[in-house]
Amino acid sequence: MNPLKTIRQIGSLEQVCAAAGEGLAPAGPPVFNTHIHLPPNFSAFESVRQAVDLAAAQNVGVLGAGNYYDFTVYQEFASAAEAKGIFPLFSTEIIALDEDLCGKGIRVNDPGNPGKIYLCGKGISRFADPSPQGLQLLNTIRRNDALRMRQMIEKMCDCFRRVGLEMNLDDTVVIERIVRRHQCRRETVTLQERHAAQAFQEVFFEKVPARRRAAKLTELFGTDPKSRPEDAVGIQNEIRSYLMKAGKSCFVEETFLSPAQAEQLIGQLGGIACYPVLADGASPICEYEAPAERLIEWLRQKQYTMVEFIPLRNTPQTLTEYVRAIRAAGILVTAGTEHNTLDLLPLEPACRQGVSIPEDLKDLFWEGTCVLAAHQFLSAHDQCGFVDSAGRPNPEYKDAQSRIEAFRNIGRAVIEMYFQKHRNQG
Repeated sequence: MNPLKTIRQIGSLEQVCAAAGEGLAPAGPPVFNTHIHLPPNFSAFESVRQAVDLAAAQNVGVLGAGNYYDFTVYQEFASAAEAKGIFPLFSTEIIALDEDLCGKGIRVNDPGNPGKIYLCGKGISRFADPSPQGLQLLNTIRRNDALRMRQMIEKMCDCFRRVGLEMNLDDTVVIERIVRRHQCRRETVTLQERHAAQAFQEVFFEKVPARRRAAKLTELFGTDPKSRPEDAVGIQNEIRSYLMKAGKSCFVEETFLSPAQAEQLIGQLGGIACYPVLADGASPICEYEAPAERLIEWLRQKQYTMVEFIPLRNTPQTLTEYVRAIRAAGILVTAGTEHNTLDLLPLEPACRQGVSIPEDLKDLFWEGTCVLAAHQFLSAHDQCGFVDSAGRPNPEYKDAQSRIEAFRNIGRAVIEMYFQKHRNQG
């Protein structure tokens, strides 16, 4: 079954548009989160069911998944969300490289790698049956990533072997560990650096007692570890930092799509190209994002209509500065948490150290969430959404503001009609 069936069944286009015209909307904005990662992506959650159950327990009404490169899990996500009356948003995340910016040493939204760009495809609707062109791009990414991770794990084994530890790991074994952990099919796994670091940490803990770990890690890293010997997550992070990052002994160069290819893939998947803003999640702020006015000019040049924040990275002051400036420029804003580490944090987005997001920013993030819901609903009905497959604004609207208002109203009606249908059933 197509995961979008639950969206299509809300009502007809005529019914939704009529409800939007009458101002149908949730009584108050629910808790919402437009970006988490679900297993078998590296995730805080052991299962899709756990993620959705926690969302329901925390009164989340709209939840977006943004997985890398395989979307098989979205059927389970849609079904679990439907059972809990949670509106599902489907997205993806893509890593690209701008060769020109890389050569100039300009960081975009990756603090450690000039030219490396994270992009999101929000509200994707054609992921269950991609076009031949979209499938070709996805398969290119998967092949490149699989080869890189195989080579990196081989280097990691050599590195551990030099300090007297035979790890008996390769890419196949690491994938099998993920399959067992999350009870998923092998072909749905996109192997990530965090998966490899976790596997090496777990085998390291099995082979080395706690009292000897600090000395062995010092031998492995060439410097004293910062984490406690029993801190699994901390040691995973240090394995990545000291062995796997650029310039380190186990690093393998990545092969990326260009930004144009990433945008093309997002269009082929029926999504909205969305730029994730890091802002003061990096210190200092990346050159391309500072000041906010420079970032806005770049977004306009690229014709991006939406950005996403992970507010937990940001201070309230910086978040406010960037969100207000970007939205004033006619660009939509959304907010998520990623949950792409093992830290099981609250699902409602918050600023750094758990500080609440200012209320006026929540309103803007809610607006962006509603536009995503509308885009996804219209695309699911084979209609032009907020943008077309080439990323161009829907031509039915005379200007950006009228388009945003129309899609916000449609999205509010879509979400409320979904709530009425599925929460009543539940």
